[in-house]
Amino acid sequence: MTLAPTPARPFGAVLTAMVTPMRTTGEVDLDSAARLAKRLVDDGNDGLVLSGTTGESPVTHAPEKAELVAAVVDAVGDRAFVVAGACSNDTAHAVRMAEQAAEAGAHGLLVVSPYYSRPTPEGLYRHFATVADSTDLPVMLYDIPGRAGVRISPATYERIAAHPRVVATKDATGDVAAAAGLRQATGLAWYSGDDSLLLPFLSHGAAGIVSVSAHLVGARFAEVVRRFDAGDHAGALDVFRTTLPVIEAMNGGGAQAVMVKAALELVGVLDNRELRLPNVAATDADVAEVRAALDAADILPGVLEDATTLL
Repeated sequence: MTLAPTPARPFGAVLTAMVTPMRTTGEVDLDSAARLAKRLVDDGNDGLVLSGTTGESPVTHAPEKAELVAAVVDAVGDRAFVVAGACSNDTAHAVRMAEQAAEAGAHGLLVVSPYYSRPTPEGLYRHFATVADSTDLPVMLYDIPGRAGVRISPATYERIAAHPRVVATKDATGDVAAAAGLRQATGLAWYSGDDSLLLPFLSHGAAGIVSVSAHLVGARFAEVVRRFDAGDHAGALDVFRTTLPVIEAMNGGGAQAVMVKAALELVGVLDNRELRLPNVAATDADVAEVRAALDAADILPGVLEDATTLL
């Protein structure tokens, strides 16, 4: 890998929570996944997160997840961080996912709060620690109470941050002020889990973002981070504003995988917008909404932006 991890940015600054391409017959399309991964890295992404919610992890199976990791690592593993989801409300299952991801060549793990079960702080700590103990890979926690039904408490964060392999968190709480204090208290690298909050999180010392919209505007997010790091905060805001139509279209209705696949089909990166139930493909009305957003953001059909020539 040409990217060297740092304590401040152990997985880089801009990571896409990548969709899992499917064939029209329903199988995972590994060739399209590799092609998409290459385009995303060319477009400015430092890393890719596989088999998260946007990657339809609840409806892909263990061999498919391992094959997806192996295909993406083969495609871009020397140029980007490949982080695999080990996301389950069954700790033993999450451990198996972690072990299989490590065997397939992943560079890190994403471990979400156990959803629906709503464990106690002790149960939440033990879940994270057990998964982190199962491999030698660095771990990014994922705090998303809106989906999981439970939030990681400050005390749990401070406790699990002492684990040598827990190095980062993806924060989808929307609570920027709390993140500032937790980052200082834990020493973890903080990644925004909300596309719209990239700049506020950066202003509080975050490492970057794990994004849905970076499927389309990864180069712009990378430029936002570069300008912010250079002290050009007004310029960072100018670039960020150009992404707003895409952020709204990809995230506004909460059906991120649906809308991203529709967008990627429109720009010619994917051959179709197939998903597995309970998700269903975007309607014609959805596609029209996505097309309008891409037009508003000046994203040309069939062309993702080159990070070196942006703006």
